[in-house]
Amino acid sequence: MQNSFEETDSGSVQCIVGLGNPGKRYRSTRHNVGYNVVALLADLLKVDLKGGNGEYFFSDYAAGGRSCLLAIPTTYMNESGLAVSQLCDHFGVSPSGLMIVYDDFQLPLGTLRIRLEGSDGGHNGMASVIGYLQTENVPRLRVGIAGSTCPNEDRKELMASYVLSPFEKDEIVLAETMMLHARDALMAFMEHGVQFAMNNFNRSFLDPGPAKDESSV
Repeated sequence: MQNSFEETDSGSVQCIVGLGNPGKRYRSTRHNVGYNVVALLADLLKVDLKGGNGEYFFSDYAAGGRSCLLAIPTTYMNESGLAVSQLCDHFGVSPSGLMIVYDDFQLPLGTLRIRLEGSDGGHNGMASVIGYLQTENVPRLRVGIAGSTCPNEDRKELMASYVLSPFEKDEIVLAETMMLHARDALMAFMEHGVQFAMNNFNRSFLDPGPAKDESSV
């Protein structure tokens, strides 16, 4: 299908997708960090997300000579892959041209990790994306949400309750700061490429230390 987007150096349209659950009930939960980061980016770029030809809202933006889509699924988290596959099919996005943004309970609150590939790490939304696309070679921005109340036991019911809870009062400032840094990481990805974003934003924002390339973590 013809589209209006220029191809990147890798031969594919870039597409940033923030994962989450639709509806006011989930808006402020840890599990909706991906949604909220993309919403912050859309606000910064002064673009509106609109309904598309599939289970998603999207907008487009040109930055640094590259064209990029911003999108959020309208499905629930465990069917995120449906929306992502529809975006890829409709706009000609390859898996390597994606940047999936999502919450990660295996990373401490305040930590960002950009990776080019990997398993789902126990995240239902990322598992759905990998399942629909049939590849683990999908770039992603993992946003750490594990605070002091995160369960020590990796039991599904405990973790489901945790990720669907809001941040604690004493975590809100750090969570908001982290999401702003995640937004800036996406801008860096759009304008300068994934390696630049990894070098400058793969770090914990609990301390002012330099960024580290920990893409294998």
